[in-house]
Amino acid sequence: MAYRGQGQKVQKVMVQPIVSFHCESQLHRSRIQVWLYEQVNMRIEGCIIGFDEYMNLVLDDAEEVHMKTKNRKPLGRIMLKGDNITLLQSVSN
Repeated sequence: MAYRGQGQKVQKVMVQPIVSFHCESQLHRSRIQVWLYEQVNMRIEGCIIGFDEYMNLVLDDAEEVHMKTKNRKPLGRIMLKGDNITLLQSVSN
């Protein structure tokens, strides 16, 4: 417990990084890029609309992006298992 002047106790709460990332992306409806585990030549881009404690993601307007050719394949709304995620990064619109 931390204390705020005059003996008032303030409880500190740890916020998981994915929660703050989700809140920020929802606020601006920003796109994210997901780096995939063992798929270095392909990434997924989309808007996070949901997630769980295992970092499974639901992405809206998702696209498969091939890094070498820059080809994009529209996927729509998908569920991506957390086991396949290496990194999340914001994509400038």
